[in-house]
Amino acid sequence: MMLVKTGGPELRGRQREQRELDRLLREVRDGHSRALVLRGEAGAGKTALLHHLAGSADGVRVLRASGVECESEIACSALQQLCAPLLGDLDRLPEPQRAALSVAFGQRAGETPELLVLGMATLGLLAGAARRQPVVCLVDDVQWLDRLSGLILAFVARRLESEALGLVFAARDPSGEPILTDLPELRVEGLPEPDARALLDSVLTGPVDSRVRDRILAETRGNPLALLELTRGLSPAELAFGFGGCGTAPLESRVEQGFRRRIAALPAETRKVLITAAVEPVGDVLLLRRALERMGAGPDAAAPAEIDGLIEIGTAVRFAHPLVRSAAWRSADLSELREAHRVLAEVTDAERDPDRRAWHRAHATAGPDQEVAAELERSAGRALARGGRSAAAAFLERAAELTSDQRRRGALLVAAAGTRAHAGSYALVPDLLAAAEIGPLSDLERAQAERLRAQVSFAVTHGREAGPALLAAAGRLRSLDPVAARDTYLSAVGAALYAGRLGGDDLRRTAEQARDAVIGESFRDLLLAGLVGWALDGRDAALPLLGRALDAMTEPEDIALVWLASPVAHELHRMADADRMSERAVAFARDTGSLSLLPTALALRSRSLLYAGRLADAARLLDEADAVVRLTGGSVMQPTGLVLAAYRGREQEALDLIEASLRDAAAWDDGRRHTIAAHAKAVLHNGLGNHRAALEAARDSAAHPDLGLRQWGLLELVEAATYAGEPATAAGARESLTRWTHGLGTPWARGLRALADALAGPRERAEERFRDAVEDLSASSTALEGHRAHLLFGEWLRRAGRRSEARVHLRTAYEAFRAMGAEGFAERACRELAATGGGATISRRVADPRTGESLTPQEGTIAGLAVQGRTNVEIAGSLFLSPRTVEWHLRKIYTKLGIASRRELTAALG
Repeated sequence: MMLVKTGGPELRGRQREQRELDRLLREVRDGHSRALVLRGEAGAGKTALLHHLAGSADGVRVLRASGVECESEIACSALQQLCAPLLGDLDRLPEPQRAALSVAFGQRAGETPELLVLGMATLGLLAGAARRQPVVCLVDDVQWLDRLSGLILAFVARRLESEALGLVFAARDPSGEPILTDLPELRVEGLPEPDARALLDSVLTGPVDSRVRDRILAETRGNPLALLELTRGLSPAELAFGFGGCGTAPLESRVEQGFRRRIAALPAETRKVLITAAVEPVGDVLLLRRALERMGAGPDAAAPAEIDGLIEIGTAVRFAHPLVRSAAWRSADLSELREAHRVLAEVTDAERDPDRRAWHRAHATAGPDQEVAAELERSAGRALARGGRSAAAAFLERAAELTSDQRRRGALLVAAAGTRAHAGSYALVPDLLAAAEIGPLSDLERAQAERLRAQVSFAVTHGREAGPALLAAAGRLRSLDPVAARDTYLSAVGAALYAGRLGGDDLRRTAEQARDAVIGESFRDLLLAGLVGWALDGRDAALPLLGRALDAMTEPEDIALVWLASPVAHELHRMADADRMSERAVAFARDTGSLSLLPTALALRSRSLLYAGRLADAARLLDEADAVVRLTGGSVMQPTGLVLAAYRGREQEALDLIEASLRDAAAWDDGRRHTIAAHAKAVLHNGLGNHRAALEAARDSAAHPDLGLRQWGLLELVEAATYAGEPATAAGARESLTRWTHGLGTPWARGLRALADALAGPRERAEERFRDAVEDLSASSTALEGHRAHLLFGEWLRRAGRRSEARVHLRTAYEAFRAMGAEGFAERACRELAATGGGATISRRVADPRTGESLTPQEGTIAGLAVQGRTNVEIAGSLFLSPRTVEWHLRKIYTKLGIASRRELTAALG
């Protein structure tokens, strides 16, 4: 696509792409933000388009970074490259963010920075630069970015709104990278046939058989680099007759082969330059020159490669294309690569850049070397201190390869596996553990390896198979590390609880082995004791102990077990506690930047918001949880999205999700997922008025006493059976629900009992119990159930002939369901209103959910924080936005509410 001539680079056949990039530049100059991914196969011209964008960016500051294959394990290397021109602005950032970037870039020692803090720091740094001058960041070869840089830049790209800032990524397709999948994309396809033919003709030097020409055009599919490179180095006979002109290898390999042929034709000294430059990925000219001098290469050694257009050595070392670097690297034999690494290690400053020096030393070493292995371990520690878990794992893995102490080798591999697991690279963990277990391990290390394998299995699938492995690991740890054993038993009990009905006797067997693992009176001890008692001694005996556990949940690290504590709160019918717990978990995760906790915290918070009737907010948090999961490679334990889809009432869409979840539950023996899916189906059909279908689903949902779930299924069963004409089934479900909530005096427990009594209890007390239910369920944390109580009471009143009274409750339910986006229940309430004669003026169309007076969910959140007196900087930090974006949102809020300042905001919001 880029043809280099005397007059400079020329783009062929890229008018569409140029228009889109020019539009991006205009929007950035106008103060808006844009993120864009250029995606295409190797050689499609993505790099040339980035060059075009940089050349067109008049009045815009351009920052550039590029992924490098051999540096992809060095944490934050690409991010440091991009942010290097802005490091003078670090002092403008809040101290926690300034410290995080300083530690990540190796400027100072400190605590390991969390990804979210690094993301906010990077966003703040770029946004600060954009306030002075519009900024465009160009990131090439995303597939080779180090993992930490990729996660942080993707995080920033998703939070661009009004910073006069653009991020443009160039990503190979296919590359396997998942981090940019939800950003706007511009596909960079092959050139149109006329442009491809013109480009090919421009590089042909002799006659070419027309059939050979057509075959080249067909096989390259318009790929510009392939068109330019496949014809170089071929003899006239090969071009004229097609002998060897186009093979069947993948395009990337064929293009790289073309570069390798050109490299092979260069003088030996020049090849040495290219190999050393390929191994030294930062483009440091002075470092390269010192290395070449030590290798005996003359000052003009690079000239033939520069003349051939393969490399440019100026203020920095740049290859003409990433595949040139790759070709140079792969063209070297092992001894040449080791020599290049050895010399680079010798000329790298051990004080200023110890980690790259260690990396080069490691790759220059052929056999075991304890000194280098120890240096790599120190580098791993420094990488962890910067938050670079992938880099730390790479250092540990190489250290294991170089150590001659087999016992130490096993310990290093176990540590590397654990670091990979924390980095979200779960697929790499089993092989590392298998390699570790070949050699001698201490009993503790072997138990740690066993636990890690089970933890990874549970993190990926939450399936039943992880439970026995966790249990076995806990047993091994009991005499070696009682605290680790207790925590592992908790995980094993949790896995068995999630297996539920599909776990057979797993829970009882696990609980029997875990009973003696309690070592104190802490939250974790009480939680384990309570769950063991719940499984072995019966629910009634366990409830007081579980209540004590919740009351003891005071330490910050306790919130990491919110995935178990939240179901306990629901089991105790402490809905307000579950609500506060989820809010605290999200706040803690955001304040500390804990990506490991945030997805689960968001999912649980979305569940609380759902039952508070805030469906739009719940959906927003689920979207955020999905985005974080894509960043980390983990998973979310609570399928709240199923119940949300059920309440939204779009039947086929919801059923597709529910059936898919039921299939997943069966595949992974996840009984809890099965119960929630069945409950969601019952909610969906009750909302739509399909009570016979709801009855079947509710029976399924209520059939197993899953922790914190059974009451939901029982209440749906009471309603479905009542309306389906099965009073005996309704009465039985009511009795079960009464027993289930016996002794629990929370408003939620009382409200559920009252509603079940009203539907299936003594007729003479129905009205009284409906009124009790409406009152008890009116709290904000149970507002959704409260509106359903209004609906059911209104329907009962209509059937009793009390139409005017019915209209009050039905209209209340209808307006609430309509506002929150619960379409099925809103339609049901609408039909009932029409039957009372009060629905003629009511629109049957349910509006999209909104949160507040014409404010979007995010605007409502920002407005609420502003009313609390939070500054723009504080709001930005809590919502992961830039202060400028918060200011922009506030201006929109003022316009919508017809006010001019914060002073008027409280009155405007009422």
